[in-house]
Amino acid sequence: MKVKAGPAIFTLVCLVLLGIWSFFPIYWMIISSLRPEKELFDVPTLIPKTIDWQFTSYKNLLELTDYPLQFMNSIIVALAVVVITLIISIIIAYVVTRYRVPGKTMIVGSMLYAYMFPPLMLAIPLLSIFATLGLADSLIAVVLAHCTLTIPLGVWMLWGFFKVMPFDLEEAAMVDGCSRAGAFFRVVLPLSLPGIITVSIFSFLLSWTDYVFAFVLVSSDANKTLPVGLASLIGSFDARWGELMAGATLIAIPLFLMFVFLGRYFIKGLAAGAIKG
Repeated sequence: MKVKAGPAIFTLVCLVLLGIWSFFPIYWMIISSLRPEKELFDVPTLIPKTIDWQFTSYKNLLELTDYPLQFMNSIIVALAVVVITLIISIIIAYVVTRYRVPGKTMIVGSMLYAYMFPPLMLAIPLLSIFATLGLADSLIAVVLAHCTLTIPLGVWMLWGFFKVMPFDLEEAAMVDGCSRAGAFFRVVLPLSLPGIITVSIFSFLLSWTDYVFAFVLVSSDANKTLPVGLASLIGSFDARWGELMAGATLIAIPLFLMFVFLGRYFIKGLAAGAIKG
């Protein structure tokens, strides 16, 4: 028992230290958003001396900046990216696994090459294309730019799910009277729910936190998303750190809620995708 206790304690200590290391920036962000402005420029302490129970930083952020508009822009962009990614990824992944498509393995594999290039290298030519199409400085341009990264990932992950799913299940449903489309909606999609939720979370996360595409493709204040709008609070000579920390905290809330309610599906989808892919 003593031999086994040593490695177990060491592993537990490492996990605790890793958890503290990972959570500390989040803790510091939340605490800083609740400190009075004067205390932000004093010698930093792990535990704040006082708490601003009037939430001055949050009030200033919501009342004196375009944060509510930017929040709505980010919501619109992220939800649109998720919907478009799911529709296109499900169709492509299902077709290449259920029909004879020449070179389908190469097609699916080549889609991941988009991740070999930094986003900035893709954003600049995309800006030229969107300007030619008259879509520059619009939320549509940001949505389409995000989809260039989310769709390949979605196809790759769902391809792993559909590939190992027995076609006999669909045949049994069609024997019972379902059409091909009916078997797809009643059998394939429910069984692929963990993968679909995983793709949705990845797509939402990438779009919600993106800075490069939104910064390059959008120039007007009315179309800025949260990361770009929050970065604009940093001026040449000063930075409103209280409002910055408050804004970063509010950005993290939707992600936190998403993982709270969908975390088990996300973990299940990652594990299944790793085995099936």
